[in-house]
Amino acid sequence: MASPTVHPDAMTVMRRCDELAGFSEEPGRLTRRFATPALREAGEAVARWMREAGMTTRRDAIGNVVGRLGAREPGAPTLILGSHLDTVRDAGRYDGPLGVLVAIACVQRLRAAGVELPFAVEVVAFADEEGVRYGTAYLGSGVLAGRFDRAALERRDADGVRMADAIAAWGGDVDALGAERRDPAGVLGYCEVHIEQGPVLEGEGLPVGVVSAIAGQTRAQVVFAGSSGHAGTVPMDLRRDALTAAAQWILAVEVLARAEDRLVATVGEVEVEPGASNVVPGQVSLSLDVRHPRDEVRVDAAARLRERADAIARARGMRAWWSLVQETPAVACSAELADALGEAVADTGHPVGRLPSGAGHDAAVMAALGPVAMLFVRCAGGVSHHPAEAVDPADVAVAVEVLSGFVERLARRR
Repeated sequence: MASPTVHPDAMTVMRRCDELAGFSEEPGRLTRRFATPALREAGEAVARWMREAGMTTRRDAIGNVVGRLGAREPGAPTLILGSHLDTVRDAGRYDGPLGVLVAIACVQRLRAAGVELPFAVEVVAFADEEGVRYGTAYLGSGVLAGRFDRAALERRDADGVRMADAIAAWGGDVDALGAERRDPAGVLGYCEVHIEQGPVLEGEGLPVGVVSAIAGQTRAQVVFAGSSGHAGTVPMDLRRDALTAAAQWILAVEVLARAEDRLVATVGEVEVEPGASNVVPGQVSLSLDVRHPRDEVRVDAAARLRERADAIARARGMRAWWSLVQETPAVACSAELADALGEAVADTGHPVGRLPSGAGHDAAVMAALGPVAMLFVRCAGGVSHHPAEAVDPADVAVAVEVLSGFVERLARRR
């Protein structure tokens, strides 16, 4: 049970995280993909809380929910806070929503205290960061940052629904996506609060940590094409089994990643055709996710894995195709904003921990608009992308206090 000394703002954030977890596509578990009724319902709840905090709200062309607290001075720049509302399948309730709700609590606290800001503050609840439905991430932040690839509009989900049709069906406007790009000249910066998704803060006994950099990411689809055949009549030496080729390549992915410090590579999706127990697999499609803090290492690793796929296919008398789905460069967080976050952490009486992020975040895309910063919140056991995801309300209280102090520091420096 939470301690009664935990600040009410943190308990409000926790309660709202629980409420958002009720908006799901699947009974009994949390799944909230892009452009779904569950995501719309979550966005409507967030918009209501934004208005309660004194912000005006709107839903943009891609479906991001935007709350704004204006500045007194016309033409003042905007500080953007936020994170995402979509989830992976069978998710935890804090990855993404915690950052949105901490930002709302921050705005509400500053407004209640009568703090006047020389800049506008916007809280953005991004409609897609995980990329679960269409296999390409950062749709929400990509639109704001001018990084949205319109070719993605033709992508189809597992049910055959085009992205363009899904956006239109849930009230978005495909034709207005380009107009949503923010002018970098009007953006003061972007700051995102997020659970760590790792065990470092817990190991160091720290409630929060300042992020130094975000690892780059390459996503690709790899297809091995062999020949289907009857499982009982095709001799082993005459088979062109696409699944055994894929299995050999998956192990090669693991070997390469283990050999390079801080490199991680994952095959998370495998689709086998025709997918029958008595048929030799004729084609296998796989996903590949490669990440590293240094872009040159990541790019080289992806190139080597592509060459390895081709070599395995040739040796087995079949073909391999490689399709780049998405590439996000590594991003260094702003030293100025990170220092301001660190000072705000120190003001709470906690040591200032700094750490890189191996996971991708909207901040990596928003860096195209201006300086970015991130604050990690300790999560139990480093568990994320899982229903067991958990945070301590006392740590959330620290995060609200740090983000509020961060905004006030920026205000004093302008």
